Amino acid sequence: MLQLLVLLLLGGCAGSGPSSCPAAPPRLLVFSKTEGWRHDSIPAAVEAVRQLGATGGFAVDHTEDPSAFSDDGLARYAAVVFLLTSEDVLGPEQEAAVERFVRAGGGYAGVHSASDTEYDWPFYGDLVGAYFEGHPPGTPDAVVEVVDREHPSTAHLPVRWPRTDEWYNFRAAPEGVRVLATLDEATYEGGTMGDDHPIAWCHERLGGRAWYTGLGHTAESYADDAFRAHLLGGLRWAAGLADGDCTPDP
Repeated sequence: MLQLLVLLLLGGCAGSGPSSCPAAPPRLLVFSKTEGWRHDSIPAAVEAVRQLGATGGFAVDHTEDPSAFSDDGLARYAAVVFLLTSEDVLGPEQEAAVERFVRAGGGYAGVHSASDTEYDWPFYGDLVGAYFEGHPPGTPDAVVEVVDREHPSTAHLPVRWPRTDEWYNFRAAPEGVRVLATLDEATYEGGTMGDDHPIAWCHERLGGRAWYTGLGHTAESYADDAFRAHLLGGLRWAAGLADGDCTPDP
């Protein structure tokens, strides 16, 4: 009876060695709170991340409650995911907790309007890499040029990747990052950054891993195999589950 009770308390694992119970998968905190534009693709995006976690080796918690961002709350997670967030979504105490989390090695992933978030928080600007400035109307067809074919978020993609999305222009190109993909502005109208138009990048210069993609506006994106693999690679890298060189570009 005593042995049965011990097994129940241990979750039913048998054996005496440290490998008797499988290690719990790392957890990602997915945050989709909005105070500005709210994408109708958020439900599809959250569900896609849950599905990717089920096959990609990580567990997913989703919230729009800023109180989740405390030292104790974040201690459970390998990475935080700002998924289609917008405007000012965290208070000063939550911002400070995120900064401590990242500087201690916690990961960050930002998707699409994550760059339209927290304009008055300088650390976040450094973390996401660039702030949104505007975009041309609609979701035009364009070509993404994949410049890094080794990072897990882009290794599967062709050199020129035709996509339909909402194409962000940024206030300035990100600095101190490794650019993974750029936009070919000759393939659509409304680009304002010329030959230097990054659309996905990564870095590790703030302590933890940080990855951003400007793609992911439409609900259809989250059912697209190529985009889902792009997202999965970025999330796994940010959580420390996949290797990738994010040394800044010269």
